Amino acid sequence: MDIGPNIDNSVQQIQQDGYHESRLERYSTILNMVLQGLPLGEMLNALVLLIEAQKVGTRASVLLISDDGKRLISGAAPNLPDAYNQAINGVEIGPQTGSCGAAAFLGQRVIVEDIDTHPNWQQYKEIPLNCGLKACWSEPIKDSDGKVLGTFAMYYDTIKSPTEQDLILIQEAARLASLAIERSRGMHVQRLSSKIFNSLPIALVITSEDNSVLSANPIFKSLTSTYYANLKLFDVQRFLSHSPAEQIADLFDNLSRGHAWQGELKGLRTDNDIIDISLTVAVIRDSFTQQNCFAWLINDISARKNAEQTIHFQTNYDQLTGLANRKYLFDSLQNIIEPDNEHQKCEKQFSLMLIDIDHFKQINDTLGHDKGDLVLTLMAKRLSSVIPENVLLSRIAADEFALVFPGEMSTEMLISMVHDVSAVLDNPFSVGGQHLKLTMSTGLARYPDDADKAEQILNCATQAMYNAKSHGRNCYQFFNQQIQKDAERHAELHLRLKSAINNQQFELYYQPIVNPNNGLIIKAEVLLRWQYDGRFISPDEFIPIAEESGFIVQIGEWVRNQALDTITTLQKRGLAIPLSINVSTIEFWTTELQQRFLSYFDAKDTEYGTNEFPYSLITLEITESLMMKKLDTINQLLIELRHRGMQISVDDFGTGYSSLSYLANFPVDQVKIDKSFIQKISMGTRHEALIEAIVSMSRALDLTIVAEGVETQTELDFIKQQNIEAVQGYFFYKPMPEQAFFALLEKQSQSN
Repeated sequence: MDIGPNIDNSVQQIQQDGYHESRLERYSTILNMVLQGLPLGEMLNALVLLIEAQKVGTRASVLLISDDGKRLISGAAPNLPDAYNQAINGVEIGPQTGSCGAAAFLGQRVIVEDIDTHPNWQQYKEIPLNCGLKACWSEPIKDSDGKVLGTFAMYYDTIKSPTEQDLILIQEAARLASLAIERSRGMHVQRLSSKIFNSLPIALVITSEDNSVLSANPIFKSLTSTYYANLKLFDVQRFLSHSPAEQIADLFDNLSRGHAWQGELKGLRTDNDIIDISLTVAVIRDSFTQQNCFAWLINDISARKNAEQTIHFQTNYDQLTGLANRKYLFDSLQNIIEPDNEHQKCEKQFSLMLIDIDHFKQINDTLGHDKGDLVLTLMAKRLSSVIPENVLLSRIAADEFALVFPGEMSTEMLISMVHDVSAVLDNPFSVGGQHLKLTMSTGLARYPDDADKAEQILNCATQAMYNAKSHGRNCYQFFNQQIQKDAERHAELHLRLKSAINNQQFELYYQPIVNPNNGLIIKAEVLLRWQYDGRFISPDEFIPIAEESGFIVQIGEWVRNQALDTITTLQKRGLAIPLSINVSTIEFWTTELQQRFLSYFDAKDTEYGTNEFPYSLITLEITESLMMKKLDTINQLLIELRHRGMQISVDDFGTGYSSLSYLANFPVDQVKIDKSFIQKISMGTRHEALIEAIVSMSRALDLTIVAEGVETQTELDFIKQQNIEAVQGYFFYKPMPEQAFFALLEKQSQSN
């Protein structure tokens, strides 16, 4: 009997059985390590040793693909030479980069039986050959999606071809390595996810459909520790109980349909602690229970909301009074005129009332800005107490308030409302130990009757308010077409005035001041004239515009230049007389302007060189309002000018506010009695007595006197009786251009 084949079959069967036992051992070993969550390096090292034990003469290695997918890095190779492991660590993959580099790049097995002759190793063969490695078989390690994770390689110290069993073994090793790598990375991601979950700076809780807490991070626990101490249930309805009902309904409607939800709500931290939250809810289907779970991401945005409210308040409200500001007013008017909702269009009517506290600047100047602020605060409270709830009240400038009355209102209703608002000023304001009786100027405009845009309706009310001021203050004015024409005229003159300065379109006129006893010209006042479009523009019209715009500073310097030229010319002709030059209060408004004023004369003094500057021939005429500023810097400036030889005269004396009380301490030399007093001489003894009082006071203070506006013999006779030394008025001369004035002086000189 031939028993050879039977013996061979039996041996083969024994070998196969042994292989299967070893295979089970390998799988069991690696699986146990995976389940224990051992480190990847330890698992790969054990796998390499198991494979090497299965096939004697094998030295195995695992290389892992780098994060960028371009290189191989060491995973496990306990029995390969250290020099070789170090040399191949970080090698770039490629179609002809040895065995492992090619296997990783191609994603398929690469068998190299002879490293010395194989083209893949031509550039690198010295490295393995020097380490006694002559053959290398490499199998790509792939994950469940077919992505290459690395390579498993088997090295030999002889030229060697794999058997079918060898190929099965290397393929098995790659599968076990894949299991270890995927599981290890999965556990790493899980641990990382857990760390991220627990380290999130916002609260995260996962609940079941019955609100049971499946998982919660520390922030959620701290956020709800007082209110939800046991953390077994998350009472969502109670937590969100202070949120708008429609938003809560929308939230649960979306969740019931399996949809995510995001929005901003109110959260109940404790019974007395309501916070603003940003909430994002994701719906997760649990494949095990086949029920929905909910991931609640809760961010406490209370600080942000408070900051937004602060910014909103600072942007839209006046910080002193708490009232709406100009921006809020404008936006509100814009919203009425162009509403977001169509159904609001029927309400597109309103009236705008603009009120300005008369002479408020004097409160700041005399009592201080803190007292002025107190007045504004009290004013806001009084206004708020008398207006209807549907009226928007705002403070839109220093001492200006605006009221918006919605809907249609008759003229009579608006006038009645003006009286109600004005009544808040009936009782004096008690500020700084003083009782202040205030008045206000009011302008009214109506939409859409007066204008159809927010900016225009504001302008209309502003123009009406300024019109009320120009009519003596303490009154109200409705906007009308004449006001519009006046405003257009104002704007036109403002524009032309700038051009007139640049092109020197002004001219000086001169009105003589005479000795009332003999009619001789002893002085003259310099008067500014402006001819535009063939007509003279009244100084009463363009000077306020020049002061308002600041142009008056340039104009004032031009006037002084021309007046000095006139003085120089008259000196050369032997006709020199003093000239009175008007100075606007605006030119002394700040210390910088005061310094500029003085520097002007310093520069002119230098220009005259060795010739004496004619200070003695200059009289500066100031207004009573300048005295009321009571600034030490103004006093010092005027004292310096008087020291140089100029005279200071108070123009239109008697028309201001208690001017007599300032005369004693203010550096002046002369008063000019206003023509309004002179022209009332014929109206009775009381008016005569008033002039007599001014004359008596002026003489007691050693001041010279000029009577303005003398036009009749009766007026002149009375002036002579008072021994007033100088007279100015139409009775003698009207203002005249330069040549006529020079001719008049020449004639007087010849007659004398």
